[in-house]
Amino acid sequence: MRHIVQNTLKSSVIFEGTGLHTGKPVRMVLTPAPEGHGIWFKRTDISLGKTLIPARWDLVERTPLCTRLVNEAGVSVSTVEHIMAALAGCGVHNVLIQIDGPEVPIMDGSSITFVRGIMKRGLLLQSAPVVAYRVLKPVTVENGDARATLLPCDRLNIEFHIDFADAAIGEQSKTLDMRNGAFARELCDSRTFCRQADVDAMRSKGLALGGTLDNAVVVDGEAVLSPGGFRHDDEAVRHKMLDALGDLALAGGPILGHYIGVRAGHSLTNTLLRAAFDTPGAIEQVVCSPEMAACLPGQGLVWSEIPLETRHVA
Repeated sequence: MRHIVQNTLKSSVIFEGTGLHTGKPVRMVLTPAPEGHGIWFKRTDISLGKTLIPARWDLVERTPLCTRLVNEAGVSVSTVEHIMAALAGCGVHNVLIQIDGPEVPIMDGSSITFVRGIMKRGLLLQSAPVVAYRVLKPVTVENGDARATLLPCDRLNIEFHIDFADAAIGEQSKTLDMRNGAFARELCDSRTFCRQADVDAMRSKGLALGGTLDNAVVVDGEAVLSPGGFRHDDEAVRHKMLDALGDLALAGGPILGHYIGVRAGHSLTNTLLRAAFDTPGAIEQVVCSPEMAACLPGQGLVWSEIPLETRHVA
């Protein structure tokens, strides 16, 4: 049977920045990995014990502010959603991520730096087939007024709805077919956002110590405090979709299904994945044939589809 093959990076790529919550400098190196390896993190600042952490849904310690992975030895890496979204959006299957701290660098608050770095190196085709996870029946989880759903679909669609009291954001909705280079074209430069009141509250608890107006969009009522304002009129909902792609990528392969998030966050999306994998008959593994190539995120992505400059709406 013919199939689409996995890939890895042609060569290593280095990212250096600051942890959003720790405020500490961090160096992260993405290195090529063999077929069947998947995506793993390795804490290089820890010399003893189990320092490898697989990027897997069942190792997520559910928190509201970011996605944190914790291995059986208690070794963790936080804020993985943006790099996971970049890898999924570029169609990368196998990579070892070496990191010298407990948190992925925030960069500019989006995935654009990661996408550019990955695509500059290019991808190396391997021989093992790509295995996807196809949704066969609806699964929904709820938490108060927040809801997340997976529906059957022959490709990955992401639909998101948000509603914030701050007039600078308000109500926003967007649906996107994630095939091919859609992530790079439409979502990868959309930054994390928060309310000024939330920033003050987080810092009082020792969080968001690395957050600045250059790596997050901060709003206060009708005002956008970050220089230049929004990159898109609906940048907030686009970033929620970016987060959702990164969190769904912890399934271990591409998802073929329609994701709907209503006021959902990292924790609820992980709860949805857990429910889907725990529900008999809800998800099946499929080997991706060449005919399925056009259904996969990142398949066929080319450099010209990636935003080369950050943009701002008028």
